[in-house]
Amino acid sequence: MANLVETLTDATKSIGVGAAYGAPVEIEGKTIVPVALVWAGFGGGNGTGNGNANSPTDASKPLLGGEAGGEGFGGGGLSVPIGAYVTTDGNASFEPNLIALLAVSIPVIITSGWAFARVIKALKK
Repeated sequence: MANLVETLTDATKSIGVGAAYGAPVEIEGKTIVPVALVWAGFGGGNGTGNGNANSPTDASKPLLGGEAGGEGFGGGGLSVPIGAYVTTDGNASFEPNLIALLAVSIPVIITSGWAFARVIKALKK
C-alpha cells in the first residue's frame, strides 16, 4: 500500500497550475494559453488484523473468528476548458468558452437559489 500512496503522491504533483493552464501556443501572431477548471479527489484504505471477519446472518449466533484483510483506494478528476488567454501585440485578454462556463455555473446557480430560498423561508418565520 505504501508504494501505491507514493506513486499517487508523485502523480498528483501535476494537479494545480500545470493542470489548469496549458502550454502557450503561437497561432497567426497570437499567443494562446488554454485555461481549465480542475477538480481532483482521492481516497485511501488499508487494513489487516485477526478480527471477526465473518458475521453470521442470524444475529443470535456469535461472530466467527477469522482473518481480516483489506486494501482499497479510489480517485477521480475532472477538467473543464473554460477559455484561453490570448495575447496580441502585447495586450492580453481572456476569451471564455461560454458553453463550458455555463455548464460549470449550473451547480453554483442551483445551490445559490436553494440557499437563498432557505434564507427567505427562515426570515419569514
